[in-house]
Amino acid sequence: MFRTCTVRCARSLRAKIQPSYAESFSTSAARSQANRAVIFAANGNPAEVLRVQSYEPLPPPSPDAVNIRFRLSPINPSDINVVQGVYPAKPAQLHVSGEDVFVGGNEGLAEIVEVGSAVKNLQKGDWVVPAKAQVGTWSSLRAVHAEDVIKLPAEGLSEVNAATITVNPATAYSMLHEFVNLKEGDWVLQNGANSAVGQAVIQIAARKGINTINFVRQRRGHEMDLLTSQLTQLGATHVFPYDALADKSLAKHVKQWTSNSPIRLMLNCVGGPNTTAMTRLLGENAHLISYGAMSKKPLSLPTSLFIFKNLCAEGFWQSTWYKRHTRQEREHLMKTLVDLKLEEPEHEILDLSEERSDEEATQKLRSILSKMEEGYGKKVLLRLG
Repeated sequence: MFRTCTVRCARSLRAKIQPSYAESFSTSAARSQANRAVIFAANGNPAEVLRVQSYEPLPPPSPDAVNIRFRLSPINPSDINVVQGVYPAKPAQLHVSGEDVFVGGNEGLAEIVEVGSAVKNLQKGDWVVPAKAQVGTWSSLRAVHAEDVIKLPAEGLSEVNAATITVNPATAYSMLHEFVNLKEGDWVLQNGANSAVGQAVIQIAARKGINTINFVRQRRGHEMDLLTSQLTQLGATHVFPYDALADKSLAKHVKQWTSNSPIRLMLNCVGGPNTTAMTRLLGENAHLISYGAMSKKPLSLPTSLFIFKNLCAEGFWQSTWYKRHTRQEREHLMKTLVDLKLEEPEHEILDLSEERSDEEATQKLRSILSKMEEGYGKKVLLRLG
């Protein structure tokens, strides 16, 4: 994980770079300035504790820094967990109008708007993504060290794909390459296949000629057919609801499909009894990689899988991958993902820059957060200025 860069100032978000400091926003009731951030003072229900706060323009950056304006910043499930206080990552604590608060957001696409005099290889107009975790991407204008951003290729990338590239596609790619040496014709088993990571897994695997068996939550009537069609168009080989695991014939079909290449990689973001049932479809020497627990239920695995099939069960967190790899390796990963030209996730852009007051913007934000709590089904991206 990467340390967040912060700085204390009297009236605005400062660009002064020091080893350790606090950061402040200066607020104003008027909307003469374009800067806004989504902040919270204490953990809790995001629809209740998050609010929008305006702040004044930044001064010019220090020699080794850049001022960046975030174009789009997604609200990821992990961001919600951070606000709730149940995720093992904390955003930087900032000082806003006399109180200590946090700025949410771990991922986003920014554009460089001003460059420090000593900065090389970056220029105004470049698209960049954070090279550090929990930098507070739910804001419009920020001052950061030049080394704390990664430049994206100039072409071949939409705003939405650029804003969502560092978490979900990166997680999918890493899991497909870090644990098992997959080759064309091999098989991957996964749950949560309609999630952003799941859809990226399907696309990346398909481009490499790797088959996928995908499980999703049961839908009513034609909704299941529509989802199956959507995932198949992305490249899924087979799509099943979890209910199909109760059908003993499924294991026979899977054994036939994978007879020449038993399943050696399973990706889990759900947990619970359905995930346990899925492990029966694995071949020998398989890796079960858990990167989420959406069901909030424990994952129980039969001891026999470890003894007789030599199952290896591991966890994966993309933040740890970034921490353990060099800047060059992270830049290479970004370029690789851009070259794959993945489909944009189904999304909605929530523009909070148009509201006349912070109160109106806060109400608009909390309305969409309430919908997300009930299961919104779309990736929500914030535009703050």
